[in-house]
Amino acid sequence: MQIEYDAAKNARNIRERGLSFERVKDFDFEGARFAVDGRKDYGEVRYVGVGLLDDRLHVLCFTEGSMGIRIISFRKANAREVQRHEQAKSTD
Repeated sequence: MQIEYDAAKNARNIRERGLSFERVKDFDFEGARFAVDGRKDYGEVRYVGVGLLDDRLHVLCFTEGSMGIRIISFRKANAREVQRHEQAKSTD
């Protein structure tokens, strides 16, 4: 899978969050939960995935392309998101 992203946005993410978009290659896509981001009309379908990277929960927002994905954002999950994810796992 090809991973695309804006280089300036990646540099900002590294600076502000200590997390490179390159690390998406190590994101656990198979174990992640995905949903369409329908909060507003972005002019494209955006997906939000919650899954593990290095044994910690992360949130990935992306769009699909013909060759792979384009990253919109990537960050560590906050406490509320971790709690929600744990609750959803326990009801499966």
